[in-house]
Amino acid sequence: MNFQQLRYVREAVRQNLNLTEAASALYTSQSGVSKQIKDLEDELGVDVFVRRGKRLTGLTEPGKAVLQVIERMLLDAENLRRVARQFADQDSGHLVVATTHTQARYALPQVIKQFTSVYPKVHLALRQGSPRQIAQMVIDGEADIGITTEALDRFPDIVTFPCYSWHHVAVVPKAHPLVGRENVTLADIAEYPIITYDGDFTGRSHVDKAFAEQGLVPDIVLTALDTDVIKTYVELGLGVGIVAAMAVDPRKDQDLSVLALDNAFEPSTTRIGLRRGAFLRSYAYRFIEMLAPALKEREISTQLREALEFAA
Repeated sequence: MNFQQLRYVREAVRQNLNLTEAASALYTSQSGVSKQIKDLEDELGVDVFVRRGKRLTGLTEPGKAVLQVIERMLLDAENLRRVARQFADQDSGHLVVATTHTQARYALPQVIKQFTSVYPKVHLALRQGSPRQIAQMVIDGEADIGITTEALDRFPDIVTFPCYSWHHVAVVPKAHPLVGRENVTLADIAEYPIITYDGDFTGRSHVDKAFAEQGLVPDIVLTALDTDVIKTYVELGLGVGIVAAMAVDPRKDQDLSVLALDNAFEPSTTRIGLRRGAFLRSYAYRFIEMLAPALKEREISTQLREALEFAA
């Protein structure tokens, strides 16, 4: 048994049992992947996969248990390498942060500026995607830290921590009829076309919930993945924009007005997601503390460890 065999099994599952895709991801041949998996099965004395001819069609019951152990072993191996790097060179390395456009554009710039000044030898990579893509990057070990408002807490392999809370606001062009009106309500906004975030992005669930609780059915004419796109079409007069408050800058958004809504939307909480059982380098903890000062290394590491023990 070797780690190569374990990685091949894991990748086959990640690629939905498609050995061609697994081989491509592993930079090897399909026959090589197939042979390594069969060698592991022969050594274990059980079939990990259900087969139809040469095709893999699913995991056997023993295979499901084997996969769980493989995931833990490969995670432990990666943690072992990180421990060694931690003591060999504490202030250099790589840190991958996966997040949405809104977080990368509006919440993280000052944190990243501070982090890179303190850790100039750490190569920081920002990867953007949907909340589900971010979660998968964390689970697959492609990202060290995931930051988003939606989805992270739906995945059992991710441990999440509250980062900060924020709320939505409504924005319109300066000449819009609702500008200057006091006590604007959701019912007032619902009389106009709505432009907001795509489903599962930037607290969209709270937007939908607010209208539903008042029995309103908004005419959502356009959705987008990032705030800049929403604001662009609001400026063109296509509708009322509902966006994250942090994404509105009076200095830069001079053609837009923020409507005086009185807590119409429930606050949203952006969360930090980490892979269960992962070992983080010290500078990763410092990055988290810069973003969310209330989160401390001891608390985070304890929860990561307890989550792994609970799963076992």
